[in-house]
Amino acid sequence: MKKRTLSLCLAVGVIFLLSTTYSLAADKLISGNLRIVIGSKSTGGDTYQNSAIVADALAKKLDINVKVDAVGATAAFNTLKRVSNGSTVMIFHDQSYLGYLYGQKGYENPFEQYRIGPTVAINPGNAYLVAKKSPYKNVDEVLKACAEGNNIRVAIQPGGVSEIGYSAMKNAIKIQYPGKEECLVAVNRGSQSDKNQAMFDGLADVINGSVQANEQYTRLPADDQKAMSFIWLTARSKTIQQANPEGMGETSRADLLKYVDPNVNVTQDGKKNFTFDKEFFFLYNKDMNPAIVAELDRALSEIFAEGKIQETQKKSFFIPNFMPSSEAEAYLKDKMAQYEVILKALHK
Repeated sequence: MKKRTLSLCLAVGVIFLLSTTYSLAADKLISGNLRIVIGSKSTGGDTYQNSAIVADALAKKLDINVKVDAVGATAAFNTLKRVSNGSTVMIFHDQSYLGYLYGQKGYENPFEQYRIGPTVAINPGNAYLVAKKSPYKNVDEVLKACAEGNNIRVAIQPGGVSEIGYSAMKNAIKIQYPGKEECLVAVNRGSQSDKNQAMFDGLADVINGSVQANEQYTRLPADDQKAMSFIWLTARSKTIQQANPEGMGETSRADLLKYVDPNVNVTQDGKKNFTFDKEFFFLYNKDMNPAIVAELDRALSEIFAEGKIQETQKKSFFIPNFMPSSEAEAYLKDKMAQYEVILKALHK
C-alpha cells in the first residue's frame, strides 16, 4: 500500500512539474530566436549599431537568441509583411514615413501597413555643413543669399532623412522671402562620401552630413580643401543636452549646442523653428499577436528602467529615448503630420 501511495505521489508530482513547465513556456510568447531586420544594408551605420545595442539587451533580458539582419528597407518591409508570428520584427527610423511622404519607391504609409512599436533611441547627429572657406558662415547667411537671388546648392540624398532639413530651409525661405525658395537648389547624391565629394569639388555650397561622419573634417585648417564647418544640427536642444559632456570627437556638447535652435533659426511656420530628431523605433506585422507586442514593451521597459543600456547608447552618441508602443505611435503620427504640412506647402 505504501509503495502504491509513493508511486501515486511521484506520478502526481511529475504531472504537476510538467504542467507547470508547460504553463511557463506558454506564458513566454517570445522564445528561441528573434530576428530583427533593419532598413539599411550597412553593418557599419547608425541603424545597425543602434539595433545591435537593443538586440543584445533583449537577448539577455528574454534569454533568447537575437539576430540583426541588415537587409535594406525594401526587403525588411517585405519580410515584415510575410511574417506575423512575432519571430521577425523591424527596427528603422523616420525614413519609414519620410520615404512615403517623399514618394520613394517601396515605401508605404507605415501607420496603415504595419503596427508601430516602441521608440528606443535618437541619433542627434543630423547636420548641415559648409566649407570653412565658404562666404556663408551660418544658416541665416545662406537664407539671405537666396533672398538676394543667389543660387545655393545643397547636396542631399533625396527622399528622406537627408532631405528633410533641406525642405525645411526651402520652406523657411518661402515664408520669409516669398518667391525666392527656388534659389535653394538640391544636388542629389547617394552616400555620405558622395555628398562630401560634391563639396570638395566645388559642386555644392552646403551639404547634409552628420556629426559622426563629418566632425573630423571640421577640425582641419581652413586652407585644407576638405575643411568644413557645421552651420546647423536639426536636433532639438533638449536632445543635444542629454549627450555626454565630451560630445563627439573633439567637439564638445557645449560646442554642438551652438548649432541648434534657438541659436539657429529655421522657421517652420513663422512662429516656431523647425527641428528634427532622427528617432529609431520598432515596426511589427499588422497582425502580430498584441500579447507579443506587450511582452516586448514590458521587456524594454525593464531594460531602460535598469539604466545600463543608456550608458552604452550614449557612448555611441545615441540619446536614449524609450517610449512604449501606444505612446510611440501617437507621437510619430503627429511628427509625420507636421512634416507633411511643410512638404505640401512647398508643392502648392
